[in-house]
Amino acid sequence: MSTDALRRLFHPGAMAIVGASDRVTWSKTAFANWQAYSGGRPVYLVNPRHAEVHGERAHRSLADIGEPVDLAFIMTGTETVTAVAREAADAGVSGLMVLSSGFRETGTRGAGLEQELAELAADRGLTLLGPNTIGFINASVPVAAAATPINEPLAPGPVAILLESGGLAGSVLNMAQARAIGLSHVIAVGNQAAVRTADVLEFLVRDEATRCIALFLESVREPERLRAVAAQALAAGKAIVALKAGRSAAGGRTALAHTGAVADDAEVTRAALASLGIVVVNSLEDLLTTAGLLGAQPARLGRRIAVVAASGGACELIADRAADLGLELPAFPSPTADSLRRDLPGFSHVANPLDVTGYVVVDPLLQIRALERITAHATGVFDQIIFQTLAPKAHHGGQQYTMDRYQRLAGVIGASPVPVLVQVASGFDLTGFPTVLSQQCGLHMLDGIEHGMTALGHAVWWHETRDWIGSRPAGAPLTAAPAAVPSPGASGVWAERQARALLAAHGVPLTPARYVADSGEAVRAAADLGGPVVLKLAADDLAHKSDVGGVVLDLRTADEVRAAAARLLRLSVEQGLGEGCLVVSPMRAGGVELLVSVRQDPTWGPMLAVGLGGIWVEVYRDIGLAPLPVQAADVDRLLGALRAAPLLTGARGRAAVSRAAAGSAIAAIAAVAERLGDAFDTIEINPLWVSADRAEVLDALVVWRTPDPPDRE
Repeated sequence: MSTDALRRLFHPGAMAIVGASDRVTWSKTAFANWQAYSGGRPVYLVNPRHAEVHGERAHRSLADIGEPVDLAFIMTGTETVTAVAREAADAGVSGLMVLSSGFRETGTRGAGLEQELAELAADRGLTLLGPNTIGFINASVPVAAAATPINEPLAPGPVAILLESGGLAGSVLNMAQARAIGLSHVIAVGNQAAVRTADVLEFLVRDEATRCIALFLESVREPERLRAVAAQALAAGKAIVALKAGRSAAGGRTALAHTGAVADDAEVTRAALASLGIVVVNSLEDLLTTAGLLGAQPARLGRRIAVVAASGGACELIADRAADLGLELPAFPSPTADSLRRDLPGFSHVANPLDVTGYVVVDPLLQIRALERITAHATGVFDQIIFQTLAPKAHHGGQQYTMDRYQRLAGVIGASPVPVLVQVASGFDLTGFPTVLSQQCGLHMLDGIEHGMTALGHAVWWHETRDWIGSRPAGAPLTAAPAAVPSPGASGVWAERQARALLAAHGVPLTPARYVADSGEAVRAAADLGGPVVLKLAADDLAHKSDVGGVVLDLRTADEVRAAAARLLRLSVEQGLGEGCLVVSPMRAGGVELLVSVRQDPTWGPMLAVGLGGIWVEVYRDIGLAPLPVQAADVDRLLGALRAAPLLTGARGRAAVSRAAAGSAIAAIAAVAERLGDAFDTIEINPLWVSADRAEVLDALVVWRTPDPPDRE
């Protein structure tokens, strides 16, 4: 769907409500909204059975209107929608919205009706939003073509809300208004029979009135389109903040590898969206608060913050959340501290966060003056300042008194060399006078300490991630695949022996290994390798050796090797693995063991998982995820974000390991997956051993995809 077509759809000069009825709340609401918020643009009512609806003339058909109509809002029965759409096309209407439900969401028959409607729209050049949509609001024009109640005032602003759930549109709109968030658009795409989420995202990225997009996702239908639009948004400096509904497990797929147990569909989607520079949040409150901040504050936000409040408790809560989010609270520079001591009461304590104390009751401008002192020497020390306050309302001094005080605050903020974020102490309804105040003073107010600080953390992440993606070097093209790449007919599970051969052919570093068939060969192999060794079962159809006791560690003598080999050979027979074979490898002590896995995701394609490995992967569930392709620098970023990252840098007296070696090895494993394309299902390395100077694969597993059965005529 072209951006020009959507621009015409969202900027209609006149609308017709088809199926308008005094008995239908949707119709009454849509008519009232258009009249109240569409700048006097004409609205026509169509109902062939009534001469009057909503106190206005009702037309028998769209053709009967006799005036230009840009948008038809269809509210008729499901079975009649396609006929009405055909009538709209005949009447020269270019834009359609379908409120009616009963289409794809109801099953096969409904899906057929939706397909028929979509084909008609494509054939006749109609721009179709829905079906099953509540409509849209374009507050920047303004136009309100929506069948959900709208509260006063409908304040224009930089945030667009895009929803795949029409039922949530009214609630999200009310929440945004309660937070005094100015809106450019509110758009519900419904079933997306023609206009898709990615289409509207692209339109909003190009829309001059929009600075940030709040996106409620139910599913990801077009991942490649989303990738492209996300890149456009980053290039334009427009943040996308997304809330993805649904946290179900990994779709019931049977996972032979551990990755299916430690990373579910929701985690994969979250990681994939984050890799595109999309901010992912966990609640509607955080969706709106984060989008509101990124929309209202175009300046770059960083990790160094100063805080000025009139409550010690608020200072403590802000400091706690700052620590959670990795934000810093640098000390005030000496000139700032000296000026604050001169101005604050003697019983106050000058520190960051700064509590100016309850003395503001006596001196209402004290906190604003303290802010002024902090801004004077903020450059190079702080990235932004938080001004924490109560929700603004008309106190005993009256509205003008409150307005004067906030205008004074706005003046200090406007002169500040770093951004100042006004944070309301707790969640509060800011509609009415606070909305007027925030608009007139040009102030955006963060919603409470919890959601406000979370929003700041998200905003800092977005700025840092945008910088990272923008500076990320282009990856070198993959070299031609080695001759040892398996034929397209590879199938089933490749356990250690075959998997190691595949990885070795691609240049992935592996620990040495000798394959033996009896105890004597095992003893000779151990002697050749020298030092302590590991003995493992190497049956081709044994995916996880440790689950059956098929791994023996730290064997130091010939007798220990001989006894372990005999036991494992007996175990092989007991497990029905045949006489089997064994693998002997050097024992790698110290260092850190990592899980490295690449699994085919049905939506995003090959997805890399990196985390603490060995037997603890499913216990700690400390996993970093990223869609391919990746480079060593991307892998290092994933490793640094793990909770286990301190183990890599030498926590509690442990020797540090080489993240560079780990990153290089993991990038090489990811390159194998890229070369194999869609032939494989899972590649799992568990563990990848990392020491101070190297990284080696100790164990590996490859699961090949089952070919689709041939089509039968």
